[in-house]
Amino acid sequence: MAPPRKKSGSGGTSLWRYVLIRFLLIFPTIFILVTTVFLMMRVTGDPITAALGGQLTPAQLAERIDAAGYNRPLVVQYLDYLGSIATGDFGTTIDGQTVTSVLLRYGGATLELAIYALIVAFVVGIPLGMLAAAIRDRWGDAVLRILAILFYATPVFFAGLLFKLVFSVWLGVLPSSGRASPRVELQLGRIDGATGIYTIDALRTGQWSLISDVLAHAILPGLALGLLTAGVFLRLVRTNVIGTLSMPYVDAARSRGVSEFRLVRKHAYKPALIPIITVIGLQIAVLLGGAVLTETTFEWMGLGYQLSEFLKARDFVAVQGIVALLAVIVALTNFIVDIIAAFIDPRVRY
Repeated sequence: MAPPRKKSGSGGTSLWRYVLIRFLLIFPTIFILVTTVFLMMRVTGDPITAALGGQLTPAQLAERIDAAGYNRPLVVQYLDYLGSIATGDFGTTIDGQTVTSVLLRYGGATLELAIYALIVAFVVGIPLGMLAAAIRDRWGDAVLRILAILFYATPVFFAGLLFKLVFSVWLGVLPSSGRASPRVELQLGRIDGATGIYTIDALRTGQWSLISDVLAHAILPGLALGLLTAGVFLRLVRTNVIGTLSMPYVDAARSRGVSEFRLVRKHAYKPALIPIITVIGLQIAVLLGGAVLTETTFEWMGLGYQLSEFLKARDFVAVQGIVALLAVIVALTNFIVDIIAAFIDPRVRY
């Protein structure tokens, strides 16, 4: 008796079931993240005392705490916090700014830095991973694997300081800080409908002097943060390409006299890139975490830099809001990446 046929469209049903499950998992993920952030911020007490304790009299401090509602039971504060997040209100800083306005003002800079870092990670990590696979078990492969470990293990701030010392102080070929020179920042700030992403705004002007200035300022921060992820990509691509090179269809091509480099370039690298897509979602969290140190090192005025400033000022309301907002961004990014991976590789959803 012939085996029953697979129903038409069952693959599509499986895909949409996978999408639905991944979408529903966003909510408990965000819930756990924001709850953890809330509880961690309350370990030190109420945010008003943490930020202004010692600067106000006890009476003034008690008045501020009462006005902010931090003398209420912790459960009540927590429920109000969840309700505010559900409506898009992530809190207000000590100086009266809403966390949402801080995101809109500085989020473009962090997004721009993350894009540059991903470009570096792809340009460096993927070709070197393919090369390491092609020359596996030789001295060059060992050098590249050590290089990958160094990329991943070197602290971002140390790499940034080293790059500044070499390229800014010793060689004097690249700027050491900022997103652009003051003159260029003033010009970009006058553009109608400025996006806050300097690369896009500079390209809109069509002036090469502005574009080159913005790109020059982005090289060192992008390298410092991007090499961290490049090390991950290098090792991942190498492992997966080596696995693909042992497949029967590759052995058949090798028996026909196809060179090892051609096998890697024509047959093995595309399947090896699929795991990279799934790893990108995890690396977004790494990039956002690394952005705090990178932006502080290079005085790159983004969310990471503002977060470090709020920490110095002990403005825990702002810190709590920004971290919770970044957690939401990471959860949504992972969802999008998982869906893209499911469309590219059906094995993900089975």
